[in-house]
Amino acid sequence: MKVHTTNYENTFIEVAEDCPATGGEIPRQKGEAKTIATIEFDLINANPYKYSSDDVLFQVFADKNDLTQSEYEEAREKFFSKGQACLRASPLTKRYGWGIHNNEKGKVALYGMETEAYQKLSKDQNLKIVKAMRASRK
Repeated sequence: MKVHTTNYENTFIEVAEDCPATGGEIPRQKGEAKTIATIEFDLINANPYKYSSDDVLFQVFADKNDLTQSEYEEAREKFFSKGQACLRASPLTKRYGWGIHNNEKGKVALYGMETEAYQKLSKDQNLKIVKAMRASRK
């Protein structure tokens, strides 16, 4: 079975052109259920450069589907047997004003668009710079 990946290396994902945020905003939980944005934010913010994009996206899937730890290995294999949207499509980059840096090992960290670190990363000639996907069509 072919395995697809969403991981980038040495890449910075800038916020979407139509992002309504003016800085990195912490996503709010809606009721009892965590949103995709809250799961992604909590995981990456608490563990900068610990997880890859694949790890984060699978954890969202696992949490949303109430998987047990024993189901992870088989479910992850099945999840990545099909192509998945990468973090360029994340609500963090499209709506909440967070840039995502992928280091040389493909591990990710968040940077609010208002920060000096974000500005520095967005101009770093050693990184591949990509924009997050727009929330709406032009």
